[in-house]
Amino acid sequence: MVSLSGMQFSARRAWAMWSLPALLFLVAFFHRGAPSIIAKDLMQEFGVTGAVVGLLSATYFYAYAGLMIPGGLLLDGLGVRRVVAAGGVVMGLGTLAMGAAGGERLLFAGRFGVGLGASVTFIGALKVAATWFPPSRFGFLSAVTATVGVLGALASTAPLALLVALAGWRGALWVVGGLTLAAALLCWAVVRDRPDAAAGGAAPGLRPVLAGMLVVLGNRHTWPPFLAFFCLYAAAGNLFLWVVPYLRDVYGLSAGDAALVATAPSLALLVSGPLTGWLSDRVWRRRKLPYALLAAAYGAFWVVFAATLGVLPLGAVYALFFAMGLVGGGFVLTWPIGREVNPPHLAGVAVAVVNLGGFLGAALTQGPIGAVLDARWTGVLAGGARVYPVGAYQAAFAVCAALALGAALLSLLLRETRGRNVYAELSTRDA
Repeated sequence: MVSLSGMQFSARRAWAMWSLPALLFLVAFFHRGAPSIIAKDLMQEFGVTGAVVGLLSATYFYAYAGLMIPGGLLLDGLGVRRVVAAGGVVMGLGTLAMGAAGGERLLFAGRFGVGLGASVTFIGALKVAATWFPPSRFGFLSAVTATVGVLGALASTAPLALLVALAGWRGALWVVGGLTLAAALLCWAVVRDRPDAAAGGAAPGLRPVLAGMLVVLGNRHTWPPFLAFFCLYAAAGNLFLWVVPYLRDVYGLSAGDAALVATAPSLALLVSGPLTGWLSDRVWRRRKLPYALLAAAYGAFWVVFAATLGVLPLGAVYALFFAMGLVGGGFVLTWPIGREVNPPHLAGVAVAVVNLGGFLGAALTQGPIGAVLDARWTGVLAGGARVYPVGAYQAAFAVCAALALGAALLSLLLRETRGRNVYAELSTRDA
């Protein structure tokens, strides 16, 4: 009984250690989609174009992508508690700066700060999962962590639209910034880096972790999941950014109603993400096959969406978005694959590297796709904000469909790990 009680206590403590970095990741994911809700407000307030809004949104991903690998090194070298708490503080201060911005410079600086702070949250939560939980649960915990991000995406749709309606876009950002700072302080007070921390366990330092990074970057099996996730998240990130403006401009919906429709992919991902991780770990015991099949289905749904813009009734659009979310859960296998084709002791860096692919995908495509919309703008304004015709969205979303299909093709290059670390096997075969 004592042993069982101790095991139950350890499990509860492990979940407590994971929950605060995961909460800050929820906030980080919230920020990815937030510009979609306030895009028209920003156009009106600052007199900017869709390309500028796209660049502002992408600034988050530039910062996130730029610090992701250094953030992974810091997490492995200095520990989750210090690094994630500091990231939460930077993210909160960046949010407050955006809310106080009187011009574009501070707006962009705040958005950049949000991305910098957010960059350590996901890897921090996975670092806790790898340290506090059995290795056999990592695939499932990766999916659950990603699902927490989906909750953040949901919070950045209808709930954010309601908060903006009540407090204005500036007030909404101030509320979020204050809550973020409170969560960062809780992370500092509660989280411990390892179960043996009380017995004097210490983070290993940066020097051995820096050496390991070269191993991960030099491993050719790291790059297929990196590139597949680049394409998948480029498509998904642009959908999150432009779906609300699309529904407002083409279907004439209010911001609140458009945000409700935009929740469909995220609602589906709440189920498909954890289910995909669990099935991959416990039933299929495969990574590549489900990844490839789901990526192919995701690409097919993107083609249907891009080919039917403005034609389908709103209910069918919602159903299509929901279907995209159901098959979109395959992306959660990116991180287990990245970890399992690299040395076991370099799990943090390996996950950071493959995760970087997705954020580079969003960072490098959101500005250009905003420019595609601007190039096809016909001069129509509503309340000082640009209204894009359906042809502009057709061109922009066709690019997204091509990216989704590219992810399906790249998934064929993945190595099948069957849920176990195969680095030694691959090294022997490649020698």
